[in-house]
Amino acid sequence: MGAAESTEGEREPLLVPAQPATNTTSTQPVFSRVYGRRWFVLTMFSLLGFMQGLVWNTWGPIQNSAKHVFEFSSTDIAILVLWGPVGYLPWLLFMWLMDKKGLRASLLLSAFFMVLGAALRSVPLKDLYYRRWMIHGGQLLNGLAGPTVMSAAPLLSTTWFAPDQRATATAIASLISYLGSACAFLIGPLAVPAPNDTEKLGNVIYWNQNHIGNRIQFVLYTEFGMIAALFVAVLFYFPSRPPIPPSVAAASQRLSYRSSICRLLSNMRFLMIALAYSVPTGVAAGWAGVLDMILTPAKVSQVDAGWIGFWSIVGGCVFGVAMARFADYIRGMLKLILVLMFAGASLAATWFTLTCLTRLTHLPSTKATLYTSCILVGIFINSSVPIFLELFIETVYPVPEGITCGVVTFLSNLFTGLLLFCLTFYFTELSWLNWCLTGSCIFSLLLLLLFRESYDRLYLDVFVSV
Repeated sequence: MGAAESTEGEREPLLVPAQPATNTTSTQPVFSRVYGRRWFVLTMFSLLGFMQGLVWNTWGPIQNSAKHVFEFSSTDIAILVLWGPVGYLPWLLFMWLMDKKGLRASLLLSAFFMVLGAALRSVPLKDLYYRRWMIHGGQLLNGLAGPTVMSAAPLLSTTWFAPDQRATATAIASLISYLGSACAFLIGPLAVPAPNDTEKLGNVIYWNQNHIGNRIQFVLYTEFGMIAALFVAVLFYFPSRPPIPPSVAAASQRLSYRSSICRLLSNMRFLMIALAYSVPTGVAAGWAGVLDMILTPAKVSQVDAGWIGFWSIVGGCVFGVAMARFADYIRGMLKLILVLMFAGASLAATWFTLTCLTRLTHLPSTKATLYTSCILVGIFINSSVPIFLELFIETVYPVPEGITCGVVTFLSNLFTGLLLFCLTFYFTELSWLNWCLTGSCIFSLLLLLLFRESYDRLYLDVFVSV
């Protein structure tokens, strides 16, 4: 339970073939066990992911209120969102910590960054200049928790869950952070009044700035309290691994940190599937961040755009968990599931893109068609995340799960940053973003069709354990 570095003896396989007894050809069975506490561990990790996503998306839904209270500019709001991908830059450090000292140490450090960042944002300074710097610093610290929250789900599921529950656990742990960012679209506007709720005295409009500021402060205090409680819970109980591993794969020895990086960068099959994951998910993240700007020419309000984004994320989470559960029942079908998902994503993205070009295509552009096509894009792409993560682990086993997923999530954030960087130069007409989304889905579908799947970890669990 401690965060001290593990010894060489502790890193040896926990499950090894038994030595044959004298004058007999039989062998002792290999024992494995699952513990009920695995659901508590999964819940704690998922709640931290939820809060990290919620804090990351705090300011976007209440940007108008924040501008009036803290004198934020549009650039400030954009940078507050950008601190999430920026916080992912030291991902190699977190992957090394996860590999050398286990999930507990890495998660404790991430939770500490989250609680410190939430505390900085909550300090009620009167000087707005220093208050803005405190808020930016808090958002950056929250972003530093991203590498562990976004990458450690397969490591947790392999360490604690049996083979027939791994995909489900990965889906829950990896998608809850998306749900947190989606809930920010509801919590922010419900808790913080918009600045157009004003009082008219004669011909002068007075912004009720104190009330708006108090409500924002209430949200910040509440988020800080929830994160602090989770940090204390993780500090007192969050073991890196169970006493007895749940499967042969969980107990097997993995490659070293340096060997893992070299293996990943030289594995063409891994690079192919990594691009199939990172390009569409990275483009979709940047596209969703400016969805209200994309839908404005189609006469869709900011409120409706927010609801579209919310339901696409929620739908992706629900559908992703359902498909992961299906993958647990019918193992060895990850590629087929992803092919079907991205065939649907390609069709939905093409439908949405052509609908937005109604002057050229003459397709009916109604709120219902925009809602349906846009939400379907989010559902298919977001729900593919846990399936991809499981396929990565199967493809490059015995590379440690945290290192593998750290590489691919870094690539996804890289493509998001590149898209947003291009957006600073081409922001007057945004139909090119829709074509980028459609092209990324088709590109991923082609790579998936060419990809040759393998299930090395599954083979170890099914045949070696037998």
